[in-house]
Amino acid sequence: MSCPHCNAPHDYIYFNDGKKRTQLKCKVCKGTFQVHKRLRKRKTKYYCPHCYHALYQWRRRRIVTIYKCCNDNCPNRIKKLNALTPAERLMRKMGVTTHFKVNYQYREYHFTPKQIQHSAPDKPRETKVNLFRIHNPDQVVGLILTFYVTFAMSARKTAEVMREVFGHEVSYQTVLNYAQAVAYYAHQFNLANKGAINNISVADETYIKIKGQQEYVWFVLSESKHTITSYHISDNRETVSALTALNEAFKTAKEDQKLTIITDGLGSYTEAVQFLNKHRENKIEHIQVIGLQNNDEISDHYRPFKQIIERFNRTYKHHVKPAAGFNTLNGAKVLTTLFVTYYNFLRPHMALGNKTPIHIEQLTDIDTIQAKWVKLISMMIPA
Repeated sequence: MSCPHCNAPHDYIYFNDGKKRTQLKCKVCKGTFQVHKRLRKRKTKYYCPHCYHALYQWRRRRIVTIYKCCNDNCPNRIKKLNALTPAERLMRKMGVTTHFKVNYQYREYHFTPKQIQHSAPDKPRETKVNLFRIHNPDQVVGLILTFYVTFAMSARKTAEVMREVFGHEVSYQTVLNYAQAVAYYAHQFNLANKGAINNISVADETYIKIKGQQEYVWFVLSESKHTITSYHISDNRETVSALTALNEAFKTAKEDQKLTIITDGLGSYTEAVQFLNKHRENKIEHIQVIGLQNNDEISDHYRPFKQIIERFNRTYKHHVKPAAGFNTLNGAKVLTTLFVTYYNFLRPHMALGNKTPIHIEQLTDIDTIQAKWVKLISMMIPA
């Protein structure tokens, strides 16, 4: 043993507290120290990256615990206070402080990326319908999907057209069964062939009715290609639902790609982006377009991007409106999945010069939409 202060050898060190024999003293420098260094376990888990002050636990929720910096002299706090407008400063002076997050916050989530499950149609029972053993020709399946999905007809109206126009006796339940059988393979095809994501994406959620209850459909679109890169159905607008949609959208992004996501002011998007950035070296830039009027430069510049997905939501609503709500969650997944297949691979887009968002070479020389559906189905189903 040597003195930790002056490195004097053990010959000059003696016990300084009698029978306790826990404190030592150096004869050379008169310094004291402990025989066994007492380590006190710190309760602090996180520190502010701006002022290195300990963060305290502010709120605890089911999926996240929020830690907050309480240092009034934190550079991050001072910077945000100086950036407030005169109207915002007046609101703070009047006691309205919940609208402004000037203190640094850190969110600790209680789930992992592996626990995030994207919604998908159920696998159909072979006793109900089997695409490999159906009695009708492939062209009948193509016509059913054309009327049911492409031209947004209800299942009953589709069955009526098939019976009255083409002379094929199919029931509306057969239409639903065929759609469910195709949707199972279409979902895997959609995710496997959506391609690379653009640098700028837009995300939004819209609602549908399932058993009379309001459910939410989340979409993420690539800005320039208008490709649907993610679609997810949930019964809430919480962080996990937003995270599931964004996580699937960014799966095809390159490691060094600089990504930007544009959303509305829903707080679930903010928390979802923060969670994704914890696992990425190149951070995702999140831009919020808030309200219906351009009250700031960000909203004025990025409003056209937000309008892209708002217009898309109207297109989606047009295709699900004939269903007049869904009786099951799987029915909503089926129609949404087939709509995404149609939108990405079969629907020409005016902004793209009447081309489809995702080009498939095998469909180039096919003239009719029902024949294109049949070709797509043959590409979906493994040999």
